[in-house]
Amino acid sequence: MGEPQPILDPLTPAAIFLVATIDEGGEAVVRDLLADLPGLRRSVGFRVPGSGLACIAGIGSAAWDRLFAGPKPAELHEFPGYEGEKHEAPATPGDLLFHIRAQNQDACFELAMKLHERLTGAATIVDETQGFRYFEQRDLLGFVDGTENPEGRLAWTATLVGDEDPEFAGGSYVVVQKYLHDLVAWRALSTSEQELVIGRTKVDDFELSDDDKPLNSHVAVNDQDTLGQITRANMPFGSVAAGEFGTYYIAYAATPSVPEQMLERMFLGSDEADYDRILDFSTAVTGTSFFAPAMEFFDELPDAPAPAAVERESPGIDGVAVSGNGSLGIGTLKRS
Repeated sequence: MGEPQPILDPLTPAAIFLVATIDEGGEAVVRDLLADLPGLRRSVGFRVPGSGLACIAGIGSAAWDRLFAGPKPAELHEFPGYEGEKHEAPATPGDLLFHIRAQNQDACFELAMKLHERLTGAATIVDETQGFRYFEQRDLLGFVDGTENPEGRLAWTATLVGDEDPEFAGGSYVVVQKYLHDLVAWRALSTSEQELVIGRTKVDDFELSDDDKPLNSHVAVNDQDTLGQITRANMPFGSVAAGEFGTYYIAYAATPSVPEQMLERMFLGSDEADYDRILDFSTAVTGTSFFAPAMEFFDELPDAPAPAAVERESPGIDGVAVSGNGSLGIGTLKRS
């Protein structure tokens, strides 16, 4: 197995999430950036000792085909989106993901600026989210987030691709979404009512018993003992002036089928529940999928795909058409 990107490292107090789309003709610049990314991270991190600066890069399905020849991760595909009877999880554009995290926000911000400088003219950042640690790993709803992340060896098997796709072993599938919370409606609930929505106690973070936990609670709908394990690196974000308060959901998994099944149950329902009750207070506004390859991938990128054969004709010698490769087309004349 290749060395994974720092997906399983402990969460940090600061993070920036950048999602970008590749502009037409920007592929070569993006490839150069991906090849240089480990060095860029080291250069910035060296200037901020103790920051623990890390950057996890993910590549979307359509972008993979534009950037690389040869095989791609077996289960890589675009985020499907989910439209339930009451709530929707939209699919939004994104070719590249940069999950930057550190002990200090200045280190994250400096690397984000360097990435933007390198991408200018070749890719467009379509979403930037600055996350922060909120008290005891809590989200802005006031509940601890990420308690059920797998640990030890289980974290490796649940999060990282293994022998089932050996060329991409050590990589991980990534699903990201931004959720905006209606804190006015949420705070109108009593603490005990909030606990029934989440399925955990608020102060001490214990899961409610099966007798007390509603089937449409967030914990019950996303039961990892039944559906499988994922590693979440969620972060709160917000703007007081804009009145926006949310959670940046980011799930890493050995197969995208696990987080996708969770989202299906959340938005489309199941035999046990019509939908996840948390969606009455949290609205998904983005949704994108990526693959985060192992570290060795960036040391030696796959070849770029061959240019598409585009037949272009321009006025030639004495009226004879000249093809796009500069020849007279003799011996390869097109038949009408």
